[in-house]
Amino acid sequence: MTDESPELRASDADRERVAERLREAVAEGRLDMEEFQERLDATYKARTYGELAPVTRDLPDASAPSAVPARASSTGTGAWAERIGGAGTSSRGVAIMSGFSRKGVWTVPRRFNCFAFWGGGEVDLREARFEAPEVVVNCVAIMGGVDVIVPPGVEVVVRGIGVMGGFEERLGDDLPERGAPRVIVTGFAFWGGVGVKRKVTRAQKRQLKEERRRGELE
Repeated sequence: MTDESPELRASDADRERVAERLREAVAEGRLDMEEFQERLDATYKARTYGELAPVTRDLPDASAPSAVPARASSTGTGAWAERIGGAGTSSRGVAIMSGFSRKGVWTVPRRFNCFAFWGGGEVDLREARFEAPEVVVNCVAIMGGVDVIVPPGVEVVVRGIGVMGGFEERLGDDLPERGAPRVIVTGFAFWGGVGVKRKVTRAQKRQLKEERRRGELE
């Protein structure tokens, strides 16, 4: 993969290596978010090495796609820079003798309020973006329950109060990753509960299994 063969078709792995170098450049302060987004769009649209090479040409050790080092991530979360920023897409969840769910790709606002009365709710942050480096998930559960699911690497602080109910943490020993957002879970539980747990997505589970399998074969 050099400038001498710019017409050769690039693979998905080539594009991912360049995308990862761009994420590292944001974390290093070499690119701002606007530049990052423009270059990331160009990366995923690129079909040949000739189209990929200019994306990282002005970054250290990135004169061609082959020069961009791949960085392994056991969780698949990688760098966080591209997941922080933008306006929140949902500000509340309400379950009154019913349920609500916020999951998949969405943007968590600076403060997300949820209320469950004789019902249940789910706030899943595993594939979410974050409006700010620190967000608050405020949960009120009255004879109901709310589950907050966070991905590995995120810093979590739980400050809720329970009366004949409580806040349960199942976060494990996972350490915060550099640049990861901080999630503060707060609120009130009366005859109800708020559960905070850390989980990976199914896709990340498959990736972990594949990484372990490759490690066993090497």
